[in-house]
Amino acid sequence: MQPYLQAFETQFNLGFSLSDYPFLIDNSYGNDTCVSFYFRQGDQYKILWVDHEIADEREEDCARFIIESATNEGNDAFPEIYAGTEAVNIFECETSEDLIAYLNLIST
Repeated sequence: MQPYLQAFETQFNLGFSLSDYPFLIDNSYGNDTCVSFYFRQGDQYKILWVDHEIADEREEDCARFIIESATNEGNDAFPEIYAGTEAVNIFECETSEDLIAYLNLIST
């Protein structure tokens, strides 16, 4: 079972098929406010945050999908990917269609 399913219930709706984006690595942790995945583009790490489908269920007032810059505080063999205080929002949207279009664009 994926960590996001263990941490955020088996009924959590990502809004996309995770199997379509094998470069997304589940980084979810039970103390986080939402599901997260990290990925690498060149030498830069990024985190995709996926919040609840229903806005009233979210802990913060933000878009459902956010991609921000991240750093690897570990190494290539044992990555520890975090979005620190210097993280920059790269992309955000509310609909899964917009996220899918973006993921398709960066995966080519």
